[in-house]
Amino acid sequence: MRLLLIGLACLLGACAHSPVDDPHDPYESWNRKVYGFNDAVDRAVLKPTAKAYVKVLPSPVRTGIGNFIDNVFYPRVIVNDLLQAKWRHAGRDTTRFLLNSTFGLAGLLDPATMVGLERRNEDFGQTLGYWGLGQGPFLMLPFLGPSTPRELTGFGGDYLVNPLWGVDGSVTVPLAGLRVVNYRAGLLGSEGMIAQQFDPYLFIRGVYLQRRLNLVHDGNPPKEAIDYGE
Repeated sequence: MRLLLIGLACLLGACAHSPVDDPHDPYESWNRKVYGFNDAVDRAVLKPTAKAYVKVLPSPVRTGIGNFIDNVFYPRVIVNDLLQAKWRHAGRDTTRFLLNSTFGLAGLLDPATMVGLERRNEDFGQTLGYWGLGQGPFLMLPFLGPSTPRELTGFGGDYLVNPLWGVDGSVTVPLAGLRVVNYRAGLLGSEGMIAQQFDPYLFIRGVYLQRRLNLVHDGNPPKEAIDYGE
């Protein structure tokens, strides 16, 4: 949705336009329609909900909720560390998870960052890319936002290692909703970046593909990967 698009833009903080005839976007006409739909859903539902959330809950409470949610899903990072044979990162991320789960009061606090164990981002899509699977064409998915066939496959893999997999929906559904609203609330002050773009769709496409490329290669993609967008 639009919240995902804004988040991607904020992470890179710079315009990354791609040509209109980018070969990685053969479905551009359809993707633009989906982008418009997602934007409308965000304006009608998510943004007003996020504003109400910010109005009701003070910043420290929202930070605690964000920390808790990040910690709940952090085993995904550890699993993908192992799948990529990043043993040192796996050890540090396991320590981070255990520290925050105990001394951090089930993740509400983040003592791990205070001792130098920063939060990392690993997912199954990155693992597939790490082992050489190409990303495929750019996709804009209803509700989910920007993706590629590789990242969509990775989404399924991450679902299987979700620590809440199999837990009753009365727990998982509210938690998923809270996760989305809390994330969207954190982006309320950063929407101007997309609004300033001549073509927001091209901006989002370029930012998303560039970010995923950087994540797969840990911020240092080889020249051939940059040339071919893999």
